[in-house]
Amino acid sequence: MWEQQPNRIRRLHRGLLALGCIWLSSCQPAAKPRPTATRPLAILVSCDTAGWIVPCGCSSKQAGGLPRRATYVDQLRRDADVLVLDAGGAPGGASPYDRAKFAAILRGEVELLTAVHNIGAAELELGAEELRRLADETRIPFVSSNVRQHDGSELAPAHRVITIGDRRIAVFGVLSPKLVRGNWQVEEPREALLHLLPKLPEKPDTVVVLAYLPGDELAALAGSLPEVDLVVGGPTLQSVAPKRAGPTVWAAATNKGKFVVQLTQSRPGAEWTGKIVELGPELADSVLQMANLKRFRDDLERTDFTATQTSFAPTLPSDLPKDFRIAGTTACQKCHVDDCLEWDVSRHGHAWQTLVDKQAFADPYCQHCHTTGYGWPDGFQSLASANSRGNVGCESCHGPSLAHTLKPQIKTLYDARDRCIHCHDHENSPQFKYDKYWDRIAHGQAVSHVEVKKTE
Repeated sequence: MWEQQPNRIRRLHRGLLALGCIWLSSCQPAAKPRPTATRPLAILVSCDTAGWIVPCGCSSKQAGGLPRRATYVDQLRRDADVLVLDAGGAPGGASPYDRAKFAAILRGEVELLTAVHNIGAAELELGAEELRRLADETRIPFVSSNVRQHDGSELAPAHRVITIGDRRIAVFGVLSPKLVRGNWQVEEPREALLHLLPKLPEKPDTVVVLAYLPGDELAALAGSLPEVDLVVGGPTLQSVAPKRAGPTVWAAATNKGKFVVQLTQSRPGAEWTGKIVELGPELADSVLQMANLKRFRDDLERTDFTATQTSFAPTLPSDLPKDFRIAGTTACQKCHVDDCLEWDVSRHGHAWQTLVDKQAFADPYCQHCHTTGYGWPDGFQSLASANSRGNVGCESCHGPSLAHTLKPQIKTLYDARDRCIHCHDHENSPQFKYDKYWDRIAHGQAVSHVEVKKTE
């Protein structure tokens, strides 16, 4: 019978052999997938933003701002894994206006995917309750390794561990005890870090310390911590390009967020290289960050902070004379007709319109230099007083002059020449040259002689 069916037997034999091969192959270990190339890691650290969500815009060559920072981060992410960190010093003050602006900065940082924000001196001034509120509202990941509340409770997590690709990075944050004011428990940065490092559950690939310390303390900390890979911070007098202190690389960024520190590792275990990056006008503004800025300015317009709710209003004595008030440019026109006419056609005379054109009229930072008598009695107080006290008027330079208008023999408060640099400082007017610019607004000699004759 079997002889009559040779083809069927051969087919059965081949089938059994195939099944055997399949069984044998299933017993072999699976082939390992080909390893994928590890992308370089770029760590970008900002510090000392000091309230500058964007440059004020008074000069075309100003650097800094979250919109440019975001654009630079987006460019880096094309070719590398990027870890964005902030070493602290982001608020510009502690007033209600400064708090609102800091919240906007934090929202921008979250959109940047900032992994850790160290609590610096300016942040600490806001208090633990406000920092908790901001953390809940914005979801910013604060860190504080050597500062605790007065009762010993945690101000923020002492460290955070971030996983990027196949790398684990532990990030700590410290603040100089010399910069701490108020009732806080503060440990020396080095001692705090040496206490915390052994408690990490697993050894990370990289340890980063964000250090809000003066320059000498920053260098000393880096030189005394061979256990740490990177120490980056500020505020320093100027940015410090990455340098090595033994096995530790350290650097600093400062000056209103104009510069960031970039540290790059080509592969795990490789040497760190780095540089200081200036966020100049060649970087386009991020669309997302500009939307965040618009939201902030819209909030400002709705809130309409008064001068006393900012850190820009003058501190006035309690015994201020009742006639020590802003009179308004109209009051000056009665005697100083020609001067006022000349001033009215100048850029100073239309300074408020400049803010309207730039959609920055609701920002007190801009208001205090584009109005008359900001924060003085009867001077500019809020948007409600823009019609009468908008623009740079006579008393912006000469001071509150109601007493002078009532009795011309009483001199105005200020020497006008000394007032220029209060607004035309290096940040807002970097090209300002006193001798060159004074000639453009020199006035008053002829009128002064007439004024003397009237009052004699």
